[in-house]
Amino acid sequence: MKRASVHTLGCRLNQSESAILEEKLREDGYALVPFGEPADLAIVNTCTVTNEADAKSRKLVRQFIRKNPNAYTAVIGCYAQMGADSLAAIDGVDLIIGNQEKMNVLDYVKAGKNDTPLVVRDQIDRDDFSIDFGGESSPLSRRANLKIQDGCDFMCSFCLIPFARGRARAREWENLLDEANTLVARGAKEIILTGINIATYDLDNRGILDIVDGLNEIDGLHRIRISSIEPTTIPLELFDRMNDPDHALLPYLHIPLQAGSNEILTAMRRKYTREEFLDFIFMAHDRVPGIGIGTDILVGFPGETDTNFEDTCDALWKSPLFYAHIFKYSERTGTASVRMNNKVPAPTINERAARLRKLSAEKTNLFHTHQLGQTHNVLFEQAQDGYWMGYTGNYTRVAAASADGLENQLRAVKLSEVQGDLVLGTVQ
Repeated sequence: MKRASVHTLGCRLNQSESAILEEKLREDGYALVPFGEPADLAIVNTCTVTNEADAKSRKLVRQFIRKNPNAYTAVIGCYAQMGADSLAAIDGVDLIIGNQEKMNVLDYVKAGKNDTPLVVRDQIDRDDFSIDFGGESSPLSRRANLKIQDGCDFMCSFCLIPFARGRARAREWENLLDEANTLVARGAKEIILTGINIATYDLDNRGILDIVDGLNEIDGLHRIRISSIEPTTIPLELFDRMNDPDHALLPYLHIPLQAGSNEILTAMRRKYTREEFLDFIFMAHDRVPGIGIGTDILVGFPGETDTNFEDTCDALWKSPLFYAHIFKYSERTGTASVRMNNKVPAPTINERAARLRKLSAEKTNLFHTHQLGQTHNVLFEQAQDGYWMGYTGNYTRVAAASADGLENQLRAVKLSEVQGDLVLGTVQ
């Protein structure tokens, strides 16, 4: 049996697509092995959101080829779409395939190795789409990602993704419901909605509210989680679903802030002010008791002064946000921010990023401490260091000791002690 490895960089959407490719590999007779072990085929699903992501993609490709010089190496995804020339310069790469055709990667692999890299980088069309997802017979014991949408029309000045992923388009309704039903039949108890700008879903007079309500009708699906969602696109009716004990939608949102300064938000071409963002966060906190709200922050954007940065720190510290993913600004050729003046020096960006990460850790600790003594339902995923690990509905990471196997079980857990970035608890 041939052996294959799939390595995924970047976002949940990439993870969702890689999971489908892994099922296709199994159906084609491959044995899947961890990346780094000997393999006959590698598929590297790349990210290009930062220069660091590009470099990591190149490094992983070189590592695989060095250990498996006779294997077939396929590089797919966003960096393959935007940086094909750099990838083609790596000796041993067989295939570079962008986002338009990447889900058909196995059709190209079957043609065999190439003396020089085959580059497939078609223009990304604007049509709504369906996905050949397969995998009906492979069991699942973890949360599952469901791609509902792709692309973005917002054109933020720092972001390359509209060029790498194309314009916003929606997944066909019946196709996404079919995959959701298949995921639940395979064992998934929680589905995470993924995409680039998911609440812009608009097809046949259906939107994201229709999706969460449609998924709620699936027998055996206990949880629906929304992944990253733009602040100006969130329908307030989602709060009603989160508060409804008979609805599977979880009390959790991840809403990118990017900056807490109106001056920087304007330069970024974001579609809200600091005040509008914070008003919405506080409203969500008031309307959904116990909701977990996370964010993304981009530090070091051109022109970011000390005062601008302090505004961002203040927005994180004084709001109900309980964590922030911190990204350092990275110039991406083709974006509007490349032409901006007053670039922030790298040492300053590093210092600011470190401070924000410390603030984020403190906010997480406060959020976790506030929940001590409470009992939450936890969906357990795997054992680690003698504990079973899982997440509450509001995305608190929980560890609980148990002599019983808890994989893929939803159990009530009383939270008792904060330990680092997680909370210890006792299964009730």
